[in-house]
Amino acid sequence: MKKSLILAIETSCDDTSAALIDGNCDVFSNVISSQEEVHLKYGGVVPELASREHIRTLIPIVEMALEKAELGLKDIDAIAVSANPGLIGSLLVGVSFAKGLAFSLKKPLIAVNHIFGHVFANFLEHKDIKFPFLALIVSGGHTELVIFFSAVEYTILGKTVDDAAGEAFDKIGKLLGLPYPGGPHIDALASGGNKLATAFPLPMLKHKNFDFSFSGLKTAGMLFLKEKGTLDEAQTHDFAASFQHAIVEVLFWKTIKALEKYSLKTLLLAGGVAANSELRSTFSEYCNKHNFKLHYPSEEFCTDNAAMIGAAAQFKYKKKKFATLELNASSVKGMKLL
Repeated sequence: MKKSLILAIETSCDDTSAALIDGNCDVFSNVISSQEEVHLKYGGVVPELASREHIRTLIPIVEMALEKAELGLKDIDAIAVSANPGLIGSLLVGVSFAKGLAFSLKKPLIAVNHIFGHVFANFLEHKDIKFPFLALIVSGGHTELVIFFSAVEYTILGKTVDDAAGEAFDKIGKLLGLPYPGGPHIDALASGGNKLATAFPLPMLKHKNFDFSFSGLKTAGMLFLKEKGTLDEAQTHDFAASFQHAIVEVLFWKTIKALEKYSLKTLLLAGGVAANSELRSTFSEYCNKHNFKLHYPSEEFCTDNAAMIGAAAQFKYKKKKFATLELNASSVKGMKLL
């Protein structure tokens, strides 16, 4: 068995997850407990309910991860945990558990930024990724373009100045009466619609910087639905396709400009919205045609999971970047190395 076996824990929002990852970023187990049914009737995540569910499920999930991997606590070389950003109550459950386990086992503790986890999820399935690369991180809470020169050296080129792309998807999904999260359901509806049916605004596309803005696009979608009233089936498909296309167009062209400006040849997609079918196909077509290397995780590793936390932690383990037992959780958004 390869050394540096890491038990990783993820509780940053509403999914409780534990995984065992080795130094090759090979996944021995990755167990996820979804809280989707708990929050479904509220149309979004209720922080207090999320933290309570983490308390209830975390220990059983860790036990399941160990059992699935056919390993015991004695086999672990380190414990990793997502410490920021996220819901503070949810993060505290995971951080407190990880600190207690690290102390009792006398094992190193590794703190991982949740956003880094999404980026390094790509290494779980693509072992040949080389630095430097450009990462487009797109989720319910984050939309960022980042150049990674190494696992610990990076430059943020741009980020959203208001809503994230995933948040826009989810808010419009809620107005359409779709289950939470709305993004995947809009993607499904869009497959049967005309993406050119409605010309939604493409926010900040002509700006020379690499920042994003999706609040105005979200408002345009809301006003469209208010003006049209009830949509029939065909109109719903067309609306979903057009709204999704506007988001993808902005993400695509901003990213391509960054690749070209900084002469980068490798692009990583990361975050829950990286599972979007139009986003993947648009980038795949362009990158294949223009000889860019494109990587994105399989769908199970796009959403929040502990395997991605373990992948990011392996890079820190090799450099002995360990946290102390004074580690605390932080809800502050942003990419900050811990």
